[in-house]
Amino acid sequence: MKKGDLTPVFVNIGFGNVVAASRVIAVVSPGSSPMKRLREEAKNRGKLIDATEGRRTRSIIITDSDHVILSAQQTETIVQRFIEGKVQEGEKQQ
Repeated sequence: MKKGDLTPVFVNIGFGNVVAASRVIAVVSPGSSPMKRLREEAKNRGKLIDATEGRRTRSIIITDSDHVILSAQQTETIVQRFIEGKVQEGEKQQ
């Protein structure tokens, strides 16, 4: 990838769903009360995206557009995919 190339980097969040890495602010676990409240508020605002395919929510992804994305993948798994994407992007720039 050349300097100034604006090709988006996508990260797999499970079941064929992807998210643009540059738009993600945080990947968090869904268990705490504040995260449950965040999920409900996003649902009420119409900003909740459920990418769990009917499975249990294991991570919540927060984007810069104020969308909240639910994933059935573990938080650690998604974070590892972000790290791998950054390494591959760095290799392409060289």
